[in-house]
Amino acid sequence: MDSKLTNSGLRISGKQLLLLPLVIVLFCTGKAQAQNDVEIYRPYHDNLVYYFGLTLGYNSSYLHLSKSQKFLQSDSIVVTEPGRSGGIAMALLATARMNDHFQFRINPGLIIGGAKYISYTLNKPALGETTFQTQTLPSTLVTFPFQIKFNSDRIQNFRTYMMAGLKYDIDLSSNSAARSADNMVKLGKYDFGYELALGFNFYLPFVTISPEIKISNGLTNLLKSDPTLKYSNVFDQILSRMVCFSIHFED
Repeated sequence: MDSKLTNSGLRISGKQLLLLPLVIVLFCTGKAQAQNDVEIYRPYHDNLVYYFGLTLGYNSSYLHLSKSQKFLQSDSIVVTEPGRSGGIAMALLATARMNDHFQFRINPGLIIGGAKYISYTLNKPALGETTFQTQTLPSTLVTFPFQIKFNSDRIQNFRTYMMAGLKYDIDLSSNSAARSADNMVKLGKYDFGYELALGFNFYLPFVTISPEIKISNGLTNLLKSDPTLKYSNVFDQILSRMVCFSIHFED
């Protein structure tokens, strides 16, 4: 059963969607900085106890595979490799001030289109199989990140920050028909992990726009072991991995 990446169009449109506001940010910021007397926008914004925003993002996700002893003993499957895929993220954002440099942030959202892929090379294909097989595992995630944000000092209308946090994910596609096929690797519905990020705040007259790059790694073994499935029993552990590029729009 061969599968192909069906979300290549989504990947392109996602990048285009995120590049447009980034170009606007750079244009507006560059124009402001080019002036001799730089106007400081919303100078008291960082003293707010809390504020809200929205997030648009694009992510590249894959599975980290740990092979079992059965893989070494198997004379049927000789190679297994994970494949990357892209998805679109939309989220709400709430930030609370802790002190001059630290903030607490929650960023619950929905990640759509992040299908996961595992490719196999078979030594002895069964009847109806080909030498190369790809298992597609569609994924739609509801994610609940809880984060601590460390901010640098503000320089005019610019600031950089680092972020670390924990996340809890629910996979809404875990019971889908495509994931229930008899010869598929079965993954669990819930995931817990950590996140690390680097970002930049650009202060504009009515909004703060913050591009951010984030690594999001799961700590939960997603593999639902089934010794009767040859595609599944060659693994001991499967962990989620994701790299996200996001743009936050904060009031």
